[in-house]
Amino acid sequence: MIETANPDSMLITSTSPHIHEGTSVRRLMFDVIISLLPSLAASLVFFKFRSLLLVAVCTGSAVGTEWLCRKAMKRNNSIGDLSAVVTGLLLALTLPPGLPLWQAILGSVFAIAIAKQIYGGIGYNPFNPALVGRAFMLISFTAAMTTWSPSDWIGKPGDETANAHEAVTSATIRKYQKLDVDATTTATPLGLVKDSCRFGEPANAAFNYTNEVRRNLLIGNVNGSIGETSAIAILLGLAWLLIRRTFTWHATVGYMGTMALFAWILQLAGSKLAMPVDFHLLSGGALFGAVFMATDLVTSPVSKWGRFIFGIGCGFITMIIRVVPGGAYPEGGTFAILIMNAVTPLINRAMRYRRFGAVRKTQQEKVA
Repeated sequence: MIETANPDSMLITSTSPHIHEGTSVRRLMFDVIISLLPSLAASLVFFKFRSLLLVAVCTGSAVGTEWLCRKAMKRNNSIGDLSAVVTGLLLALTLPPGLPLWQAILGSVFAIAIAKQIYGGIGYNPFNPALVGRAFMLISFTAAMTTWSPSDWIGKPGDETANAHEAVTSATIRKYQKLDVDATTTATPLGLVKDSCRFGEPANAAFNYTNEVRRNLLIGNVNGSIGETSAIAILLGLAWLLIRRTFTWHATVGYMGTMALFAWILQLAGSKLAMPVDFHLLSGGALFGAVFMATDLVTSPVSKWGRFIFGIGCGFITMIIRVVPGGAYPEGGTFAILIMNAVTPLINRAMRYRRFGAVRKTQQEKVA
């Protein structure tokens, strides 16, 4: 007679993970939202109500699109995990302050419906949704996406110094003069450098890169997208994410380290395309992308050193787009991260973990 085993004493097997630390998607997204608050606060200081309006429009459009998509696909409502809020907030912070609101809405809808939900929702999308939305807008609304509300970072209106360009923002316009205008438009620091290179002039001929300009890049009183201008605010967000262990440092350090090395080599070679290392690290959206975009857990590699390689690729492509004179875009972060998103499966394959207890095959065994 065969005795039947007690079901309660049977060993039950399942796929990994076998141990769960209690982290949820909602908690991770909430940490990202908190880390973005310093950048949001800085945008309110320098771009005022317009910044808040863009954030509200993008976030509301993203959440509404996610709800409609899940409803249309007859799937469980997922807006409670806050991932749509993060997508809308990230997209808004990468937009110029004067962008028409209807374009911001279209970008948010595209980011959620096409870049995220069409693949099945969070965890299945191969590309960062916020960056896909931004790339769509760069291609569709190029003029609006490259028109900036300027700052007084180059020089005060009427100043006759080496940095003298008429440039004021809606945030600082009444600090130095009284004008019957709300804002004027001008180029970003990277845009000026790119234009110099495009016309065959040295990159540093665009403006005098003084300590005052460095200070403004750190604080955020420069032309650019509403959430990318303040390096201090972004670094505060990075500190929070590292403390909370939302992600590791590998992608961010690989990204910024590669950019620094690239810029240093250009300087060492005496290239007319060279600008100081800190200029490339602080200007444009590279730091924002390295902290909040390249570290996306869904679209970046699984292993730590895979993320480091991912960051190296992002930094290299970003610098290529920045310094090549014939390029159309002065900033390359958006396209660099999206290109590396496409390479992520290959990195995962090359850097995959060896199963516990498994023995590495020899070359003879592989041939056999």
